[in-house]
Formats: sequence, C-alpha cells, structure tokens
Amino acid sequence: MTDEQRKQIIALRREGVGYGRIATELNLSINTIKSFCRRNSLVAQTAEGVCETCGKPIHQNPKRKRKRFCSDACRNKWWNAHLNLVKRKAVYTFTCPTCGKEFTTYGNRHRKFCSHACYIAHRFGDVDIG
Repeated sequence: MTDEQRKQIIALRREGVGYGRIATELNLSINTIKSFCRRNSLVAQTAEGVCETCGKPIHQNPKRKRKRFCSDACRNKWWNAHLNLVKRKAVYTFTCPTCGKEFTTYGNRHRKFCSHACYIAHRFGDVDIG
C-alpha cells in the first residue's frame, strides 16, 4: 500500500465511505482496508438524519441500522399514511363458516370468523345479539 493510498483511505473513511467501496476504488483487498482502518482508529462519521414524518434531527448510531423515524409514534403515523408502500407479507384470506363471507386478515393465520358476531352465532347458535 502506497502513501497516496493511505491518504485516500483516510479521506474516504472520514467522509463515511464503507470498506467495500474504498477497496473497489483503490483496487485493494477489503481486509487490507479493514485492518488499516482498525489500526488507525478510522471510524466513519455518522450522518445525522431527520425524521421522515416530523423532520426532527435523529442521531445515527455507528454499526447500527439507519434510523428513519424519531419515535414509534412517527413510524406508525408514516405507515398509516403510506399503506401502499408497506410490504405486508402476512395477509391471509379466509371464508367465514357462519355467514360464508370471504375476508382477509393481517398477521393472524388462525382466525376463522369475519366478526365477533359471527363467532357468537356459531358458538351459541343463532342468537339475536342486537
């Protein structure tokens, strides 16, 4: 490794560039980059982000997943406002044994009835609830 490459590694690492990209740009082994950075205590600068819902600044922790929201309340608010962007993987479709209506449920694959009223009617017979 040349002195010029060392200077480039230091500069790129301080900008927050990852080991892999530095290794590719300088045509060096990723392990060489990692060990050089560890020996010289070169830690990537953590970029401060802003909450996608309210715009508050968020402190990003190094070696952790990037935070997008400042709180659970903001995360839930964003999810509810952008339902088409949320990838729901656990959506199940069933047919209610009481009324025969087809319904979908999220996250509960053991659900059998479309409503509490159908459950009561099935469990206790055709009782007038109203």
